[in-house]
Amino acid sequence: MGAELRRPLGISIIGGLILSQLLTLYTTPVIYLAFDRLAKRLARLRAKRREPQLQPEAGFMSISAPFN
Repeated sequence: MGAELRRPLGISIIGGLILSQLLTLYTTPVIYLAFDRLAKRLARLRAKRREPQLQPEAGFMSISAPFN
């Protein structure tokens, strides 16, 4: 008695758990990588603002310039 209501409920609960698990497994790393790239981009912009602008005609070359 009442089994006709329990089966669809069980299927929807198990299906929801599986779907949420799959979404979490895929979206969490994507969000982490996006925030990591954003942090690196902001760090580069901040470092660019702090560096003095060097004039190429001055004859001064930074040793670390090729690695920036």
